[in-house]
Amino acid sequence: MSDANELASISAFGPARSTVQDTNPLSKDEIEKYDDYFKASLYLTLGMIYLRQNPLLNEPLEKKHLKARLLGHFGSGPGQIFTYMHFNRLITKYDLDAIFISGPGHGAPAVLSQAYLEGTYSEVYPECSEDEEGMRRFFKQFSFPGGIGSHATPETPGSIHEGGELGYSISHAFGAVFDHPDLIAVTMVGDGEAETGPLATSWHSTKFLNPITDGAVLPVLHLNGYKINNPTVLARITHKELESLFVGYGYQPYFVEGSDVETMHQAMASTLEHCVLEIKRFQKQARDSGKPFRPRWPVIVLRTPKGWTGPRKLDDRFLEGFWRAHQVPITDVHENPEHLKVLERWMRGYEPERLFAGGRVAAELRALCPTGPRRMSANPVANGGLLRKPLRMPDFRDYAIAVGKPAGSIAGSMNNMAGFLRDIVALNPTNFRLFGPDETESNKLARVYEAGKKVWMGEYFEEDADGGNLAPAGRVMEMLSEHTCEGWLEGYILSGRHGLLNSYEPFIHVIDSMVNQHCKWLEKSLEVEWRNRVASLNILLTAVVWRQDHNGFTHQDPGFLDVVANKSPEVVRIYLPPDGNCLLSCMDHCLRSSNYVNVVVADKQEHLQYLPMDEAIVHCTKGIGIWPQFSTDEGAAPDVIMASCGDIPTHESLAAIDLLLTHFPDLKIRCVNVVDLFKLISHIDHPHGLTDTEWVALFTDDTPIIFNFHSYPWLVHRLTYKRPGNGHMHVRGYKEKGNIDTPLELAIRNQTDRFSLAMDAIDRMPGLKKRGAEAREKLKGAQIKARNQAFEEGIDPAFLSGWRWTRGEGGK
Repeated sequence: MSDANELASISAFGPARSTVQDTNPLSKDEIEKYDDYFKASLYLTLGMIYLRQNPLLNEPLEKKHLKARLLGHFGSGPGQIFTYMHFNRLITKYDLDAIFISGPGHGAPAVLSQAYLEGTYSEVYPECSEDEEGMRRFFKQFSFPGGIGSHATPETPGSIHEGGELGYSISHAFGAVFDHPDLIAVTMVGDGEAETGPLATSWHSTKFLNPITDGAVLPVLHLNGYKINNPTVLARITHKELESLFVGYGYQPYFVEGSDVETMHQAMASTLEHCVLEIKRFQKQARDSGKPFRPRWPVIVLRTPKGWTGPRKLDDRFLEGFWRAHQVPITDVHENPEHLKVLERWMRGYEPERLFAGGRVAAELRALCPTGPRRMSANPVANGGLLRKPLRMPDFRDYAIAVGKPAGSIAGSMNNMAGFLRDIVALNPTNFRLFGPDETESNKLARVYEAGKKVWMGEYFEEDADGGNLAPAGRVMEMLSEHTCEGWLEGYILSGRHGLLNSYEPFIHVIDSMVNQHCKWLEKSLEVEWRNRVASLNILLTAVVWRQDHNGFTHQDPGFLDVVANKSPEVVRIYLPPDGNCLLSCMDHCLRSSNYVNVVVADKQEHLQYLPMDEAIVHCTKGIGIWPQFSTDEGAAPDVIMASCGDIPTHESLAAIDLLLTHFPDLKIRCVNVVDLFKLISHIDHPHGLTDTEWVALFTDDTPIIFNFHSYPWLVHRLTYKRPGNGHMHVRGYKEKGNIDTPLELAIRNQTDRFSLAMDAIDRMPGLKKRGAEAREKLKGAQIKARNQAFEEGIDPAFLSGWRWTRGEGGK
C-alpha cells in the first residue's frame, strides 16, 4: 500500500477496523446494553459540562438551567468511556484486579461518569445520590466554585493520576503495578500527551517489568486526532509507521479504529479480551517456569473521532472529529438560541429519560459493572493508604559513625547511610524500592546492591557479571530519565508502598513540575476524608553544588530548594543534615513519615563529622540549635553569630570561627546550626517554624548574624523577613558563580569560604572595625594565596582542605 493510501486509511470515521477480528464475544443483546451504557455515560459527561438545573431534561432546556461559566473537556471522554466500560466486562469475566489511569488532560468527566454509574461516587459523597437531586448536585459541582476540578483530582474515586500536567500516565501506571503481581493498570494515553518527552521515555518501562513479581500495564493510545487547536503528531503518520514505532519500543500493537458504534463495540471487546489473555499467558509462562523474561506486551491504538457521537458540524463548521470538540463543544448556548436547541437535541439523543429512571441508572446497565472493590473506581490500590504498611526499619543508631573530638575526623556520610538503606531493602523485599537516574553507584549508595540488585529485563553481556549488579528481581530502579524514575516512585507510593529517589542536586530541576504536581495532590488529599495517608515522597539530593567543581558551571545549581519552599507548608519538608549521624536520623524520620514531600540534601564525599549519635538525634529533633562546642559566648552576649545550614557550609563556617578566634581570642561567638530549613520561617506560616521568642533566644534581635547557606542566599532572606532583628541577618550562599574550580576556589567565588565569612564578621562588628584591620588584611592575603594555588596547581592547599577543629572545650 502506498503512503498516500496509508494516510487515507487513517480516518477515524467509518465501520470498525481492528487487528483482532472474527471473535465477536458480544451477543446482540449485550451490544444493545453496552450501547445504552455508552449513552448514559456520555449524557453524564455533557451534563457535568453544561447543566446546573434540570438534570434529566424533564423540562425543555433553557438558559436558566445552564451553568454561567461553561468549563470542561468533552473531546477525549467518549474514547475513555468506551475503553473503561468494555474492560469492566473482563474484570467480571476473569475476576481481574484493575485500575484505570486517565492520561488525557482534563479527562475527569469520563472517569467521574463511571464512578457515578458504578455507585462509588454516591458512596463517598452521599449528597451526590443516585436520584434526580443527587444527579443535579453531581452536575453542578463539576468545575464549579466549591466543587471539583476537571482533572482526575484526588476527589475522584479510583484515581492515582490527576493529569493536570501531561506525560506521566505510563510511568505512574508502571509504578503502581511493580510488586502488585495481579494488578492490571488500564492506561489511556492521549495523543497530545504522547508528544511529551516524559511520556516518550516511559514506554521503555517494560524493560523493567518482571512478569513473575509484577502486574501489567495495558496502554491504550487514544488517537482522536487533535489537541486544543492542532493535529496530533501520531494521528497523522501512517499505520505502518505507527506500528513500527511500537514494535521498536518492544510492544505488540493492536489497532481498533472507526466511528460506527455498533461495530466498534465488538471490535473493542474482542481486542481488550485478546490483550488480557495475552497478559495472563505471559505471566503464567513466567510464573510456572520460574524464569522471568521480557515479552512483547500488548498496546492498543484506539482511533476514534474527537468528541465522538457529537454533531459532525455546527453552522457548517466541523465539530465532531475536529479540534473544536476538544473542550466545551458548543460554547455560545447562552447567546444563541439555535445552538441551545442543538445542545438539547444532542443530549436528548442519549435518552436520559429511559436510561435514568428517577435519576438512577437502569438496573440492567448497573449489572454490567463489577461489584465491590473490583470496581475500578473503588479499587483500594487507587487509595493506597488503605494498603500501606509501615516499613520494617532497622535501628539507625546501629549505623552510627564514631565521633570523638567534634570536627576532628572525616567519614563518608553517604556511604555509611547506604548500609542503613541496604538493610531496609532486605527487610522490605516487596514493599520498598530505591529509584534514581543511573546514579546509585556514583552517589555512594552501592551497598544497597548487597540486598537488592538493579532491575534489568534487557539483554545481558558477559561483562555485566563484573560489577553490573543487574537482576530481573532487583530492588533498585535505574533509568536515565528523572521523569520516569519520579513517575515510577509516585505510582509506587500512591498505590500503597514506600520508596526513595536519589539524584544529583543540579539535575533534580528536570522534575520540578512533577514534584509540584505531587505536592498539589497531597495538599488536596488532606481535604478528602476518604483518602488515606500514603508514604511520603522522599528525595535525597547529593553530588551537591559545592562539590561539582570538577564538572563545572553546568552542574552547579542548588535551586530545587526554592521550588519546594514555595509549596504548601502542610506537605513539604527540607532537611540539610550537617554530618553522617544527622543524615541517619533524618532519613529514618523521613522514611517513617506519610503525606509529605521530604527533601534531604547531603553530599556524597567524605566530610568532617561533628556529633555523636545521641547528640545528633537531639539536634535533628530540635531542627536547629546552638553548638556550644564551637561557641565562646557561654554566659555572655555574643559579639557575632556564625550560623550555617548544610554540610559543606557548616565546615566553612566552623573554619571561619577558628580563624576569628585565632586573631581575636576574646571574641564572644555563638555557633548555630540549622538542619530543618523551615525552622527559620515563622510558626504562623509553617508548623515547623520557631516562635519569635524561640528565634530571639537563638539569634537575639541585635547581633550580627553571618549565615552560611547551602543554596541561594535569597531563600533565607525570604524565610526570615518577619523575624526580629532581620536587618542583622547577612546570608552567604551560591550566587551563580562557578567554573572548573577547586572546592575552596568555588566557595571563594561565592563568598561562602572561611576567609570571606571571617572578613564579613569583622566588617559587621563595630567594635572590630579599627582593631580588625590587620586581621582582615591577613585573611584577604591568605585567601588570595589559596586561590592562586588553585589556579597554579589545580588543588587546594593541604593545610586548608585538611583543616580540623583543634580547639578545646568552649572553643578555647
